[in-house]
Amino acid sequence: MKLLLKHVQTWLNQAEEILIGLLLVSMTLLVFMEVLMRFGFDSGFLWSQELTLLLSAWFVLLGLSYGVKTGAHIGVDVLVKHLSLRWKKITGLLAVGFSLVYCGLFIYGAWIYLAKMKKIGIELEDMPIPAWIAHSILLTGIALLSLRLLQLMVQIIKGESNGFKHSGEAEKSLQMAKELATDKESTT
Repeated sequence: MKLLLKHVQTWLNQAEEILIGLLLVSMTLLVFMEVLMRFGFDSGFLWSQELTLLLSAWFVLLGLSYGVKTGAHIGVDVLVKHLSLRWKKITGLLAVGFSLVYCGLFIYGAWIYLAKMKKIGIELEDMPIPAWIAHSILLTGIALLSLRLLQLMVQIIKGESNGFKHSGEAEKSLQMAKELATDKESTT
């Protein structure tokens, strides 16, 4: 059973990364093509703006879970850094718990919204796609975020993590500034 879960998790991780990459490339190419068509040939596609908006929504909402998984989200951990290990874990569990409550409310609201959109049968403005399918990322993205949060909660309970991983942008920026200053001093 553990081996199966490991394979599913590996597949999910790879699928998530591939999909995020494809979304980013698709958005970039679509916007480039639209700018080229509009300013180079005084033409364009009616549907490109709506599709770009949808692709960016999918990119952001899938990126939420990816950010939790990799620790890429910016965190305000000034106080948490100074807590004992036990209190870091408690704070981490509380933060994950509140995040899961928020996700639950969001999923509930998204479910109601998507059900109404399906029932009404509205299509997108510029493309013949049912709106509920295009907007299903609301449910999919937050469900995936919930899964990542549950994984983080299990890691905290097992002692494999103290809480949310943070990328430490401030420390990295200060280190880069010091290295640049050192390089300037050595060249002069």
